[in-house]
Amino acid sequence: MKQIKIFSSIGRAFIPKKLRPTISEQYFKAGYPDVPYTLFGALFYLTLFITYFVYFPMVFTLIKDLSSILFLVFTFLLWVIVPLFLSAVIMLGLYFYNDIKIFNRTKNMEEILGDYLTLVSTNLKGGMSFENALWNAIRPEFGLLAEEMGLVSKRVMTGNDLSESLMEFAKKYPSPIIRRSMNLIISEVNSGGKISHLMDRVVGDLKKTRLLKLEMAASTLTYIIFISAIIIFISPVLFSLSYQLLDIMLSFMGRFAGLTVTNMPISFTGGETIDPLAFKRFSFFAISIISIFASMIISIIQKGDIRSGLKYIPIFWVSSILVYVVSGSILSGIFSGLV
Repeated sequence: MKQIKIFSSIGRAFIPKKLRPTISEQYFKAGYPDVPYTLFGALFYLTLFITYFVYFPMVFTLIKDLSSILFLVFTFLLWVIVPLFLSAVIMLGLYFYNDIKIFNRTKNMEEILGDYLTLVSTNLKGGMSFENALWNAIRPEFGLLAEEMGLVSKRVMTGNDLSESLMEFAKKYPSPIIRRSMNLIISEVNSGGKISHLMDRVVGDLKKTRLLKLEMAASTLTYIIFISAIIIFISPVLFSLSYQLLDIMLSFMGRFAGLTVTNMPISFTGGETIDPLAFKRFSFFAISIISIFASMIISIIQKGDIRSGLKYIPIFWVSSILVYVVSGSILSGIFSGLV
């Protein structure tokens, strides 16, 4: 328990006070009620641990023969810059992780918002007040949306204004659909109109929007299949074929290296040769980059957002690497008789 308290205290001291409200809001949107200051403190010790293994085995042997002043300056700079750099990288990674989680939670609420508002409209038509209709429409299958609307209902029951509670919920998540729906409901509540009719129109618009997104995704299916074929099959096979041709050319050049041939358009002597292992490493790197960016392109075409395609990156990367290895083995067997 003492170590946990120490980590928590260091984590709080590590985060500037100006950033604490922003970080707290982001973690709350991601589904965490409290900021994990204990994790931040543990990560701070982790950065010092990594810096230790960077400094003594690598840097210390290079600067130990310098003058005392230069030695102290380089040591100080390294023990300041490396932990700060590692901390920035870790915090950036946590930020992107939370951002993706918030995005997924928001999309989940958008998909079930129409079903929830349908129940609210049904309750209103049954004679309930708007506050009771919101509360009685909450179902466990609505998940996160049920939790959020439960908080809205509890705020209203404890004396808070209904419009302010709904607006607070609308501003909590980066969703134009939720924000527009709540703005329409709030304006109708303030004007005293028939909310049930507005609910039906909002639900109809949500269903139309969802159908339009599905139609757009279906219309771009050809492009997605074409790009997927390039990622998984075409580019790995071409890299494998290039590697085999390089291997064959280097083998022939090795055989003719000792011969003196005149009046030939190709010279087999002089110059630097390409390392096949270096080309294979380059192929793995290029296939990985192609998989990452192509999955993002597919996500933009299909969903209109890059974050939706991050789940495709491992699938495309593993598939393309497997195809590259298998095609390399097959082509090696085919061209083995030529070498």
